[in-house]
Amino acid sequence: MRRAVLGGDGPRWSRPALWAVLVAAFALYAWDLPGGGTANAYYAAAVKSATQSWKAFFFGSLDAGSFITVDKPPLALWVQALFARVLGFGPWALLLPQALAGTAAVAVLHATVRRAFGPVAALAAAVVLALTPITVAIDRDNNPDALLVLLLVSGAWAVQRAVAGGRLRWLLAAAFLVGCGFNAKMLQAFLVVPAFALVYLVAARPPLLRRVAHLAAAGAVLAVSGGWWMAVVDAIPAGSRPFVGGSTDGTVWDLVVGYNGLGRILGRDAPGGGPGGGAGFGGEPGAGRLFNDVVGGQISWLLPLAGLVLLAGGLLLGRRPRRDPQGAALLLWGGWLAVHYAVFSFAQGTFHPYYTTALAPAVAALAGAGTVLAAALYRERRRAWTVPLGVAVTGGWAFALLARTPGWHPWLRWTVAVAAVVAVAGLLAARYAPTPRRLLPVAVASAVVAGLAGPGAYSVAAASTASNGTNPLAGPSAGAGFPGRPGRAAMMPGAPAGARRGVPSGAPPGMPGALPRGGLGRGGFGGGPGGGVDAKMASYLVRDQGSARWLVAVSSAQSASSLILETGRPVIAMGGFTGSDPAMTVAKLQALVRSGQLRYVLVGGGFGPDRGSDGVSAWVRAHGTEVPASEYGGASGGSSVLYRLEAS
Repeated sequence: MRRAVLGGDGPRWSRPALWAVLVAAFALYAWDLPGGGTANAYYAAAVKSATQSWKAFFFGSLDAGSFITVDKPPLALWVQALFARVLGFGPWALLLPQALAGTAAVAVLHATVRRAFGPVAALAAAVVLALTPITVAIDRDNNPDALLVLLLVSGAWAVQRAVAGGRLRWLLAAAFLVGCGFNAKMLQAFLVVPAFALVYLVAARPPLLRRVAHLAAAGAVLAVSGGWWMAVVDAIPAGSRPFVGGSTDGTVWDLVVGYNGLGRILGRDAPGGGPGGGAGFGGEPGAGRLFNDVVGGQISWLLPLAGLVLLAGGLLLGRRPRRDPQGAALLLWGGWLAVHYAVFSFAQGTFHPYYTTALAPAVAALAGAGTVLAAALYRERRRAWTVPLGVAVTGGWAFALLARTPGWHPWLRWTVAVAAVVAVAGLLAARYAPTPRRLLPVAVASAVVAGLAGPGAYSVAAASTASNGTNPLAGPSAGAGFPGRPGRAAMMPGAPAGARRGVPSGAPPGMPGALPRGGLGRGGFGGGPGGGVDAKMASYLVRDQGSARWLVAVSSAQSASSLILETGRPVIAMGGFTGSDPAMTVAKLQALVRSGQLRYVLVGGGFGPDRGSDGVSAWVRAHGTEVPASEYGGASGGSSVLYRLEAS
C-alpha cells in the first residue's frame, strides 16, 4: 500500500501529487452525475435495451427487439450495460464508467510522459489533460469518446514501451488497444496509427527489417482486434440480425466506409451517404477551425504552446540519436497532434467540437514535455528569451479566448493578462537582470496561472452544468448543446441553406440560421420535436400493446429513444438516427403487422423523398386506422398521427 501511494522511485512528492490530480479529476468528472440524467438519450436507450436482451447487447441495438442498431460499434455500450446490469439502469450506470475512464486516461498519460521526461513533466501533463474543458465535458457524458481516449492513450503507453525495449509484445498490445478503439468509435481510432507506426519505424531498437516485420504483425493484430465484430455481424444473414443504423444497406462495412468513414472527411458526397454540413456544429473547415468561437474554448488554450514545444524539441533534440527516448516521445505526440489537427480542421462532414477530446492527450503530453525543454532553454542565456515568449503567446491566446465572452467572469481575462505580464517580466528579470533568483518561483507560478486559469474555469463550468447529451460543451458555451438527439436534415428542395444531412438547418441552436432549440429539419420519415409522442400517448400504447413485440414504430431514433427510456418497451426507429435510413420497407412492415409483432405506427407530418419513406407512410395510411387523439387524451391537430394496424 505504501508503494502504491508514495511510489517506489522518483521524488517522494511525485506519487502523492499524482493521486491529488486523479482525485481532483474524478471530482470534476463525477460531480453531480445524477444531475445529467440519461445524457445522450440515443445511447442511453441502447444501454437500457442491452440490459433487457443479450442479443441487443451484442449488436448494440437501439431497441430490445433488435430492429436497428445505433450508428456506432457497441464496445462503449457494453461497458455501460454491464454497469447497468450490476447497479441498475440509471445515471450512475451510464456516467460512472465515463468518469472512471477519464480518470484512468489521466493516470496512463502520466505514466507515459514520465518514462521520457520525468515526474515534473508527467505531473504537468496530467494536470493539463484533467483540466482540458472538452475532456471534462465528454467524461460527464455517455458518448463513446471517453473510452476511446483511454484506449488510445493506453496504446501510446504500449508503443513507448515497444520503442524503448524493442519487444514485439508491446507493439502488439498497442495494436490490440487501437483495434478496441475501433470498436468504440470506428475509424477515428485509427488516426493515431500513423504516429504509432512512424515512431516505431524510426526509433525502435531492432534492425530495420525486423521493425518492418513487427509492424506487419501489429497490422494483423489491429485488423483482427478491430474487425472481428464487423465480420461476425456482416456474416449473419440480414433477416437474422438488426439493420445497422447509419448504413445504406444494413451492413457494418457500409457504415465504416460511408457515414462513419469517408462521409466524415468528404461530407455528403462521400460514397455511402455520409454526413455533411460540418459548419453546423464546429464551424467552417479550415486551418482556423480549432481556434474559432465554437471550438476554441474547448481545446485550443494550449495548442499554440504545443506547437512551440515541438519547435523547441526540434531545436534541442534534433541531433540526438534516433533511439533517444525524448525525441521518440516528441515524434509520437507530435504525430498524434498533427494528424488529428489536420483531420479535425479540414473534415467536410459533420464535426462536433467534442471530437477534439482525442486531441487533448497530445496537447497535454507536449505541454508536460515543455516544462523540461523550457528548463533546458532557460539555462542557456542566448535562448532563454524563448521561454517568456511561450508564456506571452499562451497568456495572450487565453486572454483572447476569454474576451470572446466578456460577460462571463469578466475579471478572469484580466487576471490572466496580469499573470502573463508578471510571468514574462519575472522570467526576463531573473535571467538577464542583476536581480535575486527568488523572482523565478513567482514568475513560474504566474505562468501556470496564465496558462491554466482559463481552461480551469471552463472545466469547473462543465462540472457544474448538466450534460448536454448530443453536443457536450464546456464553459459559457455549454448551453449551446442540444437537449436531445437531433434529427438530420435531408437536403430536401427548399431546405434552408446549409441544411445538409447531419445538421439541423445547418447551425446549432442560438446561432445564425438555426432552427429553434430542439427543432428538426424536414426529411426522411419526418415528425416534429420528440416525434409527437407525449406521456398520454405513451401510456395508451403500453396499455394496448398486448402480445406485440414492439410498442410502436416511429420515424427516427429521437422519438424511439425517449419512448424506450420512458416505457422500457421496444420501439422501432424506422429511419434510424437520421430518420432517413432505409431500415424499414413496406415488405418488412407488412410482415411485422401480419405476424402480430407490431400494432401501431406513428406517422409524422414531414415526409421527404428520402429512401422510400413515402411508400411506407402511404401504406400505413392506406391500411391503418387513425387513432383519434381523444382516444388517448391527447391534443388534436398535431403534426404526427397514430395509426392502428391489425394482423390479417
